[in-house]
Amino acid sequence: MTHLPPPAEELRLLDAELRQLDARRAQLLTRRAWLVAALQQTGRPSRPWAHPRPAAPPRPEAAAPSVQNVLLVLGGVLLTLAAAVFTLVSWGHMGITGRALVLGAVTLAALGAPLVLLRRGLRSTAESVAGLGLALTVLDAYALHAAALAGTDGTGYAAAATAALAGLWAAYGLLPATAALRLPLPSAVAAAQFPLLLGALAAGAEPSVIAAALLVTAGLDTVVVLRVASVSVRIAAVAGAYAAGGWGVLVAGWLSWTAGGPGAAARAGALLLLAAGIALAAAWRGQGAAHSLGLSIAAGLLAVAALGAVPRTMMPSEWVVPVHLALGIALLTVLRAVRLPEAVRHGGVWASAAVQALALLWTLPVLALVVLGPAGWLGRVWSGAPSDARAAVTVDAPWPPDAGTAPLVLGAVAAVLALVVRAERWRPPARVGALGLLWAAALVLPAILAVPYGAGVAVLVVLTAAALYTGRTAAPEARLTALLLALVTAVDLTLVSLASQNATLVVLSVLTALLGVFAWRTGLTCWTAPAALVYAAALASATGAAADWPPARTALLVLAVPAAAALLAARLAEPASVVAVEITAAATGLLAVGLAVTDPPLLALVLALCGVIAAGTALRPGRRPVGYAAAALFVLATWVRLAAWDVSTPEAYTLPVTVPALLVGALRRRRDPRTSSWTAYGAGLTATLLPSLAAAWGDPHWTRPLLLGTAALLVTLLGARHHLKAPLVLGGSVLALVTLHELAPYVVQVTGALPRWAPPALAGLLLLALGATYEQRIRDVRRVRDVLGRMN
Repeated sequence: MTHLPPPAEELRLLDAELRQLDARRAQLLTRRAWLVAALQQTGRPSRPWAHPRPAAPPRPEAAAPSVQNVLLVLGGVLLTLAAAVFTLVSWGHMGITGRALVLGAVTLAALGAPLVLLRRGLRSTAESVAGLGLALTVLDAYALHAAALAGTDGTGYAAAATAALAGLWAAYGLLPATAALRLPLPSAVAAAQFPLLLGALAAGAEPSVIAAALLVTAGLDTVVVLRVASVSVRIAAVAGAYAAGGWGVLVAGWLSWTAGGPGAAARAGALLLLAAGIALAAAWRGQGAAHSLGLSIAAGLLAVAALGAVPRTMMPSEWVVPVHLALGIALLTVLRAVRLPEAVRHGGVWASAAVQALALLWTLPVLALVVLGPAGWLGRVWSGAPSDARAAVTVDAPWPPDAGTAPLVLGAVAAVLALVVRAERWRPPARVGALGLLWAAALVLPAILAVPYGAGVAVLVVLTAAALYTGRTAAPEARLTALLLALVTAVDLTLVSLASQNATLVVLSVLTALLGVFAWRTGLTCWTAPAALVYAAALASATGAAADWPPARTALLVLAVPAAAALLAARLAEPASVVAVEITAAATGLLAVGLAVTDPPLLALVLALCGVIAAGTALRPGRRPVGYAAAALFVLATWVRLAAWDVSTPEAYTLPVTVPALLVGALRRRRDPRTSSWTAYGAGLTATLLPSLAAAWGDPHWTRPLLLGTAALLVTLLGARHHLKAPLVLGGSVLALVTLHELAPYVVQVTGALPRWAPPALAGLLLLALGATYEQRIRDVRRVRDVLGRMN
């Protein structure tokens, strides 16, 4: 059994245990406070359950290495400036011995300190002090010239000093103890950019020697780029190569352009060849494909310019472009014969393409003149045939100089595209380009040769036919191009023919027949058939003008074109061709209407003939809506004829519309009895009843109201007989209004005879009567509404 002490003893034990717990708690709280203080002093975060997390310290904005580099660079710059100020300002207060000792000691200390700093691992500090030492060597060179060599030429001394500094810095950077420094070798490369250039300037050399110095410097930089593995040295050498080489190429190019004889041109060409060799070597040994591609393109262009320098001074100016083009094409042959890296080969191809593109750009002025120049005949139609083809295209524009070899350039590039391009991807575009260039060469040839006017026109006709034939038989990718060239040639031929009346008629006839032949059973119908119709309309207009017909009579001749187009559209099977022919027919019909607008009788005839053509088109399947246009044309023709006869009666204008409309409505109702009477007869009845009603209200005579009332009565009776809503409502309304118009004088007369109290009394009696039979009248109105609702 459990022993239970007496209550007094148990209370004593509990009090002892509580005192022990209080003492232990005080000890633990003291230890906790000491630990928290220790952790806060060391910067380590305390546990979240032990103490709330302190706020994060602010993040530093600059890393320690960055601060170090800034301080080192700033210190080096300040020391360099101090040395420069000492050299320039305080130099004169010391003797020669003091000067040498001070500068020599400072320079040796600045150049020797990096060795100690590198052994201790302070590389950044060593770089900064080494930069100070390199700057001090420059000041030493300046001080030496100012003190001991003041009588020497400044440019020559600068050339020697930069060469010496470049060698000194390179040797310093190649020492085993300083090999870890990254500043001396790039600085040596930068200093090496100036000795040759400054030496040439000091010697008063010619521009060719200066260009050679620049190019040799660029070549040495290229050797450094290809041989040295250090990234910083390669970057400095690449920058120097591009800068020196670029200036050298510019000077050599200027010398080649301004060369007055073969000797000067040969020297300039040799410089350009040197530049091309440097670029080719860099591209051959280059690491990046894009870099090698760009350098090889530059090498190819420089080679072409170099080889073409001497021939340019020995031949007429018009042969300069063909010679350079031949060199560019020869470059392709060399690329195919010599084994080259892929990037270099592609660059050479692109260089040749650039030369050919520049040659084509040179031919653009003469080509633009041949194509656009004949537009000047629009203001001189039939003013007289020019003497030759060149005068036919220039009109008042000047002929471009040195354009005699343009066809040769165009033909040569076309041959390259047709024979050299073998890649399956580029073959179709090359064929299209060759076709366009051959066309351009043939187009400009008559003007360049200044053949007689008739021969030039004949050449354009043959060229148009050849382009059309090529479009018929060529591959699908070249068909559209050939067709476009044929149409452009046809337009150019038409403009050239405007100089002479006979030439215009002959050319328009030939083009109409030619386009019509190629439009029949070929894949070009969608384009050639509308073009043939356009030229046929132009031929009709020109024929009328040549016969001195007035424009209205010429319109009858033009109408033959839409009639022929309607017949042609019925024979075609391709939907696109049918639509194109019909659109052209509509346009030529509008042309005929515009020509006849000044003569109302002939305008009426033209509109009627257009209606006949439209009605014939509406008979074809799928062209039923054209019937509405035919009806409109017939109505317009009738109205124009009536206006020409000075007819002012409105029924003469409205009845020709009403009768066909009612006939069409009756036919539609017969085919589809569910057609509403408003749809079938509403438009026809309204076209006559409403204008006649308006005229009857202003007509003082009784003939028109009587006839209109009789017609309205007949229409109302027919509507009631056949239960048709439109005739019943329209006829009844018009009949009521005509009756009101006729009875209005009597109503006015009766109203004037009655006493003043009679109208109100009559109105009151009417209201009483209506009120008495209100319900019955509502039933009657509903019955009438239902009857009208059941009518059609």
